[in-house]
Amino acid sequence: NMVKELARPATPAADSGGFSGGWAALYRKLIDAEVKAESAASLINDIRAKCRIEDVKVGETFIATLSEHFPVAGPLTTKIDQPTIVAFVGPTGTGKTTTIAKLAAYYRMQKNLSVSLITADTYRIAAIEQIRTFADIIGIKLQVLFNHDEAETILENCRNDDFVFIDSAGRSQHNADHMGELKRLLAAIKPDETHLVVSATMKQSDLEAAVKTYREFGVNRLLFTKLDETVHVGNILSAAITSRVPVSYFTMGQTVPDDIELAQPERFLRRLWEVSRG
Repeated sequence: NMVKELARPATPAADSGGFSGGWAALYRKLIDAEVKAESAASLINDIRAKCRIEDVKVGETFIATLSEHFPVAGPLTTKIDQPTIVAFVGPTGTGKTTTIAKLAAYYRMQKNLSVSLITADTYRIAAIEQIRTFADIIGIKLQVLFNHDEAETILENCRNDDFVFIDSAGRSQHNADHMGELKRLLAAIKPDETHLVVSATMKQSDLEAAVKTYREFGVNRLLFTKLDETVHVGNILSAAITSRVPVSYFTMGQTVPDDIELAQPERFLRRLWEVSRG
């Protein structure tokens, strides 16, 4: 069984995952980039079964083929007669508020769309002040949601906007009370899109645990921050492949609104490929 084999401690033979030639080199590249062994093996088997690539051409066709396995969400979309409600959830310290600021600035200033911000992060006064200052600078409406019961009224105030971005409090997936509160918030808001904001620096096991827990809350997008703080992005590829939740955006730095980009398979996989070139 391939998966059992890969779970064993590394031996010289296991370095190539049981593959040979160009496939073994590709497997080692994926492992170097810190893609999970199981994900790397299943990807290669899948590509090999579908493509029948000659051994010498493995490297050339890798990125184009692998792109199909890396689900992306594409840009946010507007509706005709009502706002698109986008919620951002995730653990503390992943950069949710800064990410929301980048997206709001982009859609307001570069796309000239009407954006409203609602913050439900009432636990950190600094977070409210941070987002209020930002909202004032780019001239968009900010409302603070103290209680889920106010959601309907607050959303009604935004009915003429193109986008409503919801900033939720950072929550540990290990705290049942906090997660229950988040569930009630999302039930009251009924977002069109719920982005799980996670750091690219997270350990694979923590990332998988977060995705698993937050999926129960209707998360339908993964958004990765802090790509500038790590060279190994294999955990992102593994998370996207195993969860099949499409990736929406990447952020890399603090500058608003520049340090954010739409997730694009080829661009991301090139980043992964360059790093593992050794």
